[in-house]
Amino acid sequence: MGREPRLNEPEHAMPAQTDDVFKTIPLRLAGATEDVVVGGRDKFPLLPVALAGVKTIGVIGWGSQGPAQAQNLRDALVGTGIVVKVGLRAGSSSFAKALDCGFDQKEGTAGEMYAVIGEADLLLLLTADAAQAEGFRKIQAGMKPGSTLGLSHGFLVGHMKNERAEFRPDINVVGVCPKGMGPSVRRLFEQGKEVNGAGINSSYAIHQDCTGTARNIALGWAVAIGSPYVFETTLEMEYRSDIFGERGVLLGAVWGILEGLFSNFMLEGNATRGDAFARSALSLTGPISKAISDGGLLGVAKLLAGEQDSAFYHNLNATYTAAKPILIEIYNEVASGREIGSVIDATNRLAAYPMSKVDGAVMWRTGETARQGNLAVTVEPSTAGIYLGIMMAQIDVLKQNGHGWSEICNETIIEAVDSLNPYMAARGVDYMIDNCSTTARLGARKWGPRFAQMVSGDVIPSREEVPGNFREWFLSHPVHQALSECMKLRPPVNISVQ
Repeated sequence: MGREPRLNEPEHAMPAQTDDVFKTIPLRLAGATEDVVVGGRDKFPLLPVALAGVKTIGVIGWGSQGPAQAQNLRDALVGTGIVVKVGLRAGSSSFAKALDCGFDQKEGTAGEMYAVIGEADLLLLLTADAAQAEGFRKIQAGMKPGSTLGLSHGFLVGHMKNERAEFRPDINVVGVCPKGMGPSVRRLFEQGKEVNGAGINSSYAIHQDCTGTARNIALGWAVAIGSPYVFETTLEMEYRSDIFGERGVLLGAVWGILEGLFSNFMLEGNATRGDAFARSALSLTGPISKAISDGGLLGVAKLLAGEQDSAFYHNLNATYTAAKPILIEIYNEVASGREIGSVIDATNRLAAYPMSKVDGAVMWRTGETARQGNLAVTVEPSTAGIYLGIMMAQIDVLKQNGHGWSEICNETIIEAVDSLNPYMAARGVDYMIDNCSTTARLGARKWGPRFAQMVSGDVIPSREEVPGNFREWFLSHPVHQALSECMKLRPPVNISVQ
């Protein structure tokens, strides 16, 4: 039997969907109900049914997501007869890296990119965003009729919207978008060998379904890479929230506010560089993130009392007020397609004008030794207030633009504290800014300085009293209930980045 129509059903004509292999559970989030799929290794026996007709999965690209997803898929599909094959450009140096992970040209598990594209039943296009934009016409032209194109980011859809281009009507187009970087996707999957359900949450989207099997294929892909919690979106809403989030609280804003805070702490008088670094970067990526991961946003507020409580709410209020118009501007730039266009333009300039690194600044040089020392690191109330002020503003901008609570909580909070911040705690915020995707690196450099100026020019000097109803607004905000429910489906182990 078929299924009932779903919210955001693709507009493209399609045959009736075959029976759903993975059952959904209702998640009640702040007055709205979302149907989500719970993953886990106990669901792996269902993978051959979900991926019926898929004999070869082609994984194109060896950047952040490629190595993680290729290895996870291979490990999850052992014994099914489904071959996972890595496709790379002829002569690519990444063939050696893929071989180190067990993908061998001689054994037929690695091959030239377009040869793999031509034989794949499920083609995962995991190359850099600009490379997808440049090559999508040739890539989809090389696909088999009835095959499925899988994207882990909606950037290509946004670019094609700018170009007024369409996908071939005889292929499926789906998205499975992990809410964490590739190394996290692989690391938690490995940890999940001992604990069922360890992995990175993902959203999924059915953009085009020509076979009636696209949903089963997408969810089979999501479960196979280890996602413990899979929620539905569209590829347009995904790229809006993802690109927006990178420029906001996930990367750009974190880098900017920490540089602003470090400078301010140094100006206070007696602080050493190590103390200033501990109160800013180490506090945010360490105890503040842990408090959120353990107890939600309210978990931070509960740790503060007296003067610390006052400092927290003062900075929360001042930051929310100052950050929200910046975040509205970023969201509008992404939604309009202008931010995607600027990424394409900037990427085209990189050969002549490469990006410089940010790790040469005094703050990040200080971090090289501070992370190895015995500095006392606590929840710094001003850092916590500024961080949560940006989070709350980002949450409200996403909600006002129609995003669901699963997407909001994962894209703004869970991805930050359970995936990105642990890596930044171990290796540095500067490391993340210099080693993330080109799209994210460009966005952080473009918008991060705006948030640094906001801290030094708007938040720190603010003498505005906290409105009488502000504390109650924060404490009763619907995000807390939504986050509490989402976190019940979080990975059952904390990521180890050592």
